[in-house]
Amino acid sequence: MLEVAVFLCGAVVMVMELAASRVLAPFLGTSTVVWTSIIGVILGAMSLGYWWGGRLADKSPKPSTLALVILGASGFTALIGFSRSFIVEMIQYSGSGLHLGSLQAAMLLFAPPATLLGMVAPFAARIRLSDCAHAGRTVGRLYALSTLGSIVGTFAGGFFLISWFGSAAIQFLLAAVLVLASLLCHAGRWQPKACLAAAYVGLYLLAAFDAEAYAARNIHDVDTPYQRVLVYPSRDFTTGKSTLAMSTGPEGVQGAVYPDEPGGLALNYTRFLTLAGHFAPDFRSVLVLGGGAYAFPKYVLEHHPQARVDVVELDPGVTRLAREHFFLRDDPRMRLIQEDARTFLNANKARYDVIVEDVFNSHASIPFHLTTVETARRLSDALEDRGVLLVNSICALEGPVSRLYTSLYATLRAVFPQVHVIRAWTSGDPAAMQNVLFVCFKDAEERPWTSGDEERQARLDRRIEPPSLAGALVLTDDFAPVERFITGW
Repeated sequence: MLEVAVFLCGAVVMVMELAASRVLAPFLGTSTVVWTSIIGVILGAMSLGYWWGGRLADKSPKPSTLALVILGASGFTALIGFSRSFIVEMIQYSGSGLHLGSLQAAMLLFAPPATLLGMVAPFAARIRLSDCAHAGRTVGRLYALSTLGSIVGTFAGGFFLISWFGSAAIQFLLAAVLVLASLLCHAGRWQPKACLAAAYVGLYLLAAFDAEAYAARNIHDVDTPYQRVLVYPSRDFTTGKSTLAMSTGPEGVQGAVYPDEPGGLALNYTRFLTLAGHFAPDFRSVLVLGGGAYAFPKYVLEHHPQARVDVVELDPGVTRLAREHFFLRDDPRMRLIQEDARTFLNANKARYDVIVEDVFNSHASIPFHLTTVETARRLSDALEDRGVLLVNSICALEGPVSRLYTSLYATLRAVFPQVHVIRAWTSGDPAAMQNVLFVCFKDAEERPWTSGDEERQARLDRRIEPPSLAGALVLTDDFAPVERFITGW
């Protein structure tokens, strides 16, 4: 039973580590910075646990002591489910910044249980050591079991558990598993432990019930195979109309719809995508990289009956939410492709009149592998000679974090003879993060920037002068420090 307990503890560590990103995502995102903090803090806590567990085992090599250690880890794991939102929200608004804030959150939430779980394998090895002649075999077997548990936890958590259970509920389930591991180590006083395990299962059910209560108010907190997604009622501050919004991180809204006007474009930047019809009149083929709420693909199907649309969306969970809440319907003119945008481009042989790139990580940055000059070349290959490429980005035009903007421009300009910049909002601080649209053409022939349509002309008038490229970097697959640029480091 001791070996089974070691296996279970190893599995819990990895499920907890994978679930950690979902706990932090709504407040800090899931960027490389956040993942680095999670992995680094948990590894450090585990190392402390190995050292501490060995010392404690030499003083009291008893199964009952190890059972208490695992029970303590169970309690700290359950506390994550109770306190995650309060702690991370407090850190988010403290002004600590992404780097320090993610470290603080990981240390407060995940370091305590990870330290105690790190104590398990060396403690179990000390309990099993009765013959020095076979000490290596004993220690090796127990650490192998712990690692095997971690492997099983990695695949079970990454492939199944996290996309089936909410981030709070999964912490209570892990806590219940640790109570079981404690019982396996030492069955003494099993009644209170059984009651504690039952309490954790009850809290899991309560968390599930709470999610149902939120859903009744049209608020949905969903863990998809790739990210944590929030769907909730909101309002379009430009028109005052009610909307239903989709968010995948702390940096605003990634998609929205008017419940009483499903075909309308509820986000300001999406209205600028309609300029595709100005630069490529009577277009017949459209490629949209990044589905989200599928607002622009639905607009194309409704307003351009001659066009077909290919939509590449990595996350099937996002597509499912779009079907359930954002009025996405099957259409013979629309092809949905569940694939990474870059791998699609790498294998693509088709050519399109209009290409829209609208893909983001949770921290407002385009995934680095979609910002590079190699990607720009593939976008150029996929674009018809008289077509138009529209790239939506979120960046600052001036100031300490404007290098992302200048580097995106420099990278696109290295491939496309014409790259124009449209600022979706002309008011506000140019040093603030905002939607910026890059309009790219494959030839040097001047395109018209006037229109008889007043609304369209107002959007065309948002074109700004190209940036100075001093300090700009042409991003490549080998080196594209997008997250460093966006945080100003």
